[in-house]
Amino acid sequence: MSETLLSSRNLAFELYEVLDAEALTQRPRFAEHSRETFDAALGTARSLAEKLFAPHNRKGDEHEPLYENGSATLIPEVKPAVDAFLDAGFLNATRSFEQGGMQLPTLLSQACFAHFQAANVGSSAYPFLTMGAANLIESFGSEEQKQRFLQPMIEGRFFGTMALTEPHAGSSLSDIRTRAEPAADGSYRIKGNKIFISGGDHPLSENIVHMVLAKLPDAPPGVKGISLFIVPKFLVNADGSLGPRNDVILAGLFHKMGYRGTTSTALNFGENGACVGYLVGKPHHGLAYMFQMMNEARIGVGMGAVMLGYAGYLYSLEYARERPQGRLPDGKDPSAPQVAIIRHADVRRML
Repeated sequence: MSETLLSSRNLAFELYEVLDAEALTQRPRFAEHSRETFDAALGTARSLAEKLFAPHNRKGDEHEPLYENGSATLIPEVKPAVDAFLDAGFLNATRSFEQGGMQLPTLLSQACFAHFQAANVGSSAYPFLTMGAANLIESFGSEEQKQRFLQPMIEGRFFGTMALTEPHAGSSLSDIRTRAEPAADGSYRIKGNKIFISGGDHPLSENIVHMVLAKLPDAPPGVKGISLFIVPKFLVNADGSLGPRNDVILAGLFHKMGYRGTTSTALNFGENGACVGYLVGKPHHGLAYMFQMMNEARIGVGMGAVMLGYAGYLYSLEYARERPQGRLPDGKDPSAPQVAIIRHADVRRML
């Protein structure tokens, strides 16, 4: 078994000796689980990560997504890997059995997902973003919005994004210029430009649900005037079928350090005045709602950074065990075989 993604020995020590993950099975929500079911989920995650995500990690880094005919294209290996992730149930690892999930503790879900991040941080970002967007709708969306958008996201048919940053407003979200005009049918017409939107366009799902921050005409100044809207790539009919393409245009792609396999997009909303959006929750409460997804994303991006570094360490360790370099200081015979570089004290100290 490969140990260049995650050391199974180290992971078991952290989960069961340091964090006492098995004790979580004493809680009613996790009573049907055991260390055996936890290990089975971890084993499946490791297997999928090794077989489907790791092999195209380098290719995805060397061949970034391309902008072609108004859409983003990916290397062909990404979709089978993401589909296998969905089929195995990891998108809904923490959701209840009734929702079709595994009902795993977040600790175990994060440990499972760490395998995919270590194997291929670019490809694993697509379902990660969808989890956050789905949780946002579940927490603050109406029942109609949950039925129309959340359920297909849980099923893995729709993916999600968070659309905050604008060309002139990064962390200063109080300065966003994207506007939402009320329409007669209760929806809104969104107009504005967003940049650096991860997963903003791709061929991996039937639809993409953008969680967009915008301001209403009567919005007070500052962050207290920001509202949250669902803006789908394709409109969704009342019966759940896909309708026409929404007025959301992919304007271009950005290069993204680290996550080179993830599309980083510029999106134009409402170029033709026909971008339909749906208000989530109360007006002017959008930033407060969005902090849920932002905080989840911060943890996820932090995990991705840790796993990138950790996988790099394991590859370095493996290389150091194989790379011959000189002889030990007490070796007096110049004809003696070289030793692995890890046997030198200074190298061993650094590893």
